[in-house]
Amino acid sequence: MPSIWEEMNRMQREMERLMQAFLPETGRVSTVFPAINAWTNDEAEIVTVEVPGVDPKDLDISVVNDVLTISGERKPEDPKDDIRYHRRERVCGKFSRSIQLAFPVNADKVTASYENGILKIVLPRAEADKPRKITVKSA
Repeated sequence: MPSIWEEMNRMQREMERLMQAFLPETGRVSTVFPAINAWTNDEAEIVTVEVPGVDPKDLDISVVNDVLTISGERKPEDPKDDIRYHRRERVCGKFSRSIQLAFPVNADKVTASYENGILKIVLPRAEADKPRKITVKSA
C-alpha cells in the first residue's frame, strides 16, 4: 500500500504531465524544482537541494512534525531590450517542496548552508529516537 507521500508525488507527476499537454511551448522535460536528495545515518538526516540562481535570502526552510518544507523564489533574469530568447527552459518563480523525514528530528538544532547553488540541510535525529545499545546481563 503506497504511503500518502508516494501518492502525492504520483499526483504531482500526473498534474505536471497534464500541464505539459496544455503548455507544450515551454519545452520543459520536467518541472520538479528544486531537485532533492536525502540520506540518513544514525545521527541525522541530510538533505541537499539544487537551487542554482536562487538567493539564499529568498529561501524558507521549516520542519513541522516529520515534514521538511523548502520554499522560495528564483527570480527571472532581466533580459536586455535587444535580445530574443531562442530557448528558455530554466523555471522561474515561486516554488515549494515538502518531504517526509525518515525519523523525528531535533528542530532546534537543524542547520542549513548554501554553496555553489546547493542548499545543504542537516537535521539531527531526536535523542529519544536514536538507536540504543542494550546490554544483555547473564545470571
